[in-house]
Amino acid sequence: MGYKKILTFSFDDGITQDERFINILNKYGLKCTFNLNSELLGKEGYLTIQGKKINHTKIAPELIKDIYKGHEVASHTLTHPNLTTLSPEEVVRQVENDRSKLSELVGYEVQGFAYPCGGINSNRAVADLIKNKTSVKYARTIVHSYNFDVQKDLFLFKPTASLTKNKVKLLELCDEFLNSSSDKLQLFYIWGHSYELDVEDDWDFFEEVCRKLAGREDIYYCTNTEAFEYIKNLIK
Repeated sequence: MGYKKILTFSFDDGITQDERFINILNKYGLKCTFNLNSELLGKEGYLTIQGKKINHTKIAPELIKDIYKGHEVASHTLTHPNLTTLSPEEVVRQVENDRSKLSELVGYEVQGFAYPCGGINSNRAVADLIKNKTSVKYARTIVHSYNFDVQKDLFLFKPTASLTKNKVKLLELCDEFLNSSSDKLQLFYIWGHSYELDVEDDWDFFEEVCRKLAGREDIYYCTNTEAFEYIKNLIK
């Protein structure tokens, strides 16, 4: 009998805080897919959030393979534009060229994608271009489902919840997921950016979430691609 509960993480931008993030994931046996911009790798920078200067330096390309070992690398476009503002040709170039460059860096075929930018960063037209004109197998939005339903549309895929945007809601979802005795297949998909943990020093909160969710024999801990492949094989 297969797992009925699946847990996966998806984190964006390929920033240096990912190393600390991965150390915590590894401590608890959890897995994540990291969505990177290949033409921004190694670029230094910072963001100002809530009046606080937050490091936003990208991991150097030569370190990508080792740092993300045991997890998954996926595409996030070459340069992080809002794809809904671009021509069809540029959408395809941004996604497929990034996917190809990342595949060379990590030594395996990159399959996943996460839409960059906030706000309305995806639509049906862009999703269809990615589905039909690139080799991407799934594309994650930033629209929360707040449930564990298995979705049919993998090119406008909705994550369950953000790690930090509503921490009370996330902990409620953790308890709901852990306590569920349903025979229905459930996918708990948590997304975010590791630099967000620096804004309000939420690293202990992140470790609390990991500790709460880890070590369960009834949960399949996996990357995004592993999750979707597992679901596909189970519902054939």
